[in-house]
Amino acid sequence: MTNARGKWRILIIDDHPIVRQGLALLINHERDMEVCGEGDNPSEALKTIARLKPDLAIVDLSLQGASGLDLIKTVAERFPAVAVLVLSMHDESLYGERSLRAGARGYIMKEEASSNLLKAVRQVLTGALYASESLKLKMLEKLSGVSGPSPVSLIETLSDRELEVFEMIGDGWGTRQIAEKICVSVKTVESYRAHIKEKLKVESAAQLVQQAVQHRQLESPSGRNPPPSRLSSR
Repeated sequence: MTNARGKWRILIIDDHPIVRQGLALLINHERDMEVCGEGDNPSEALKTIARLKPDLAIVDLSLQGASGLDLIKTVAERFPAVAVLVLSMHDESLYGERSLRAGARGYIMKEEASSNLLKAVRQVLTGALYASESLKLKMLEKLSGVSGPSPVSLIETLSDRELEVFEMIGDGWGTRQIAEKICVSVKTVESYRAHIKEKLKVESAAQLVQQAVQHRQLESPSGRNPPPSRLSSR
């Protein structure tokens, strides 16, 4: 829904004020688009989308309060007319396809040039999907069944919720803390942990923690989400 001046209206959802400011400066410099609002958490994002009805929401996956993937799914369900473009520091090899399955129309990493971001924004606004060439190739290889085994393959077998729990374990969250964070029972988290151990082929809780920590160090060394307390509840 463009405004009276014929500009695309874009909402920015990111928990880093400097990132939001930089994106706003970049987008507002374009003649055919403008930032109509901002948010830093999923709850605020949903309220702002309902109020402003933007054409596009640029969403980070690392948000305070809930999973960015859960936000994408909710936006797709409640506001199907609002396109979502994920702009994230997370490796697209693990999160790109998940984001598209969740309902996003595109995925681009924060390390990309600003010109590529604007290209992605315009492509999504015109109704097309956006993905890097490497992500497209990975998805095609997966569909064709020609992709070989890789270190990330086992992690890719985790469901979205299992991956979220796995990464929280790597960030030092205890079982009870995770349960409170994602609003499930301790028993449910223990079930997630058991499924993760089975899928990753690890036998002990210590091995699970070790793999989770290693994953977080490699996957997002500067974007970790520490628990309220480092004292584990498990």
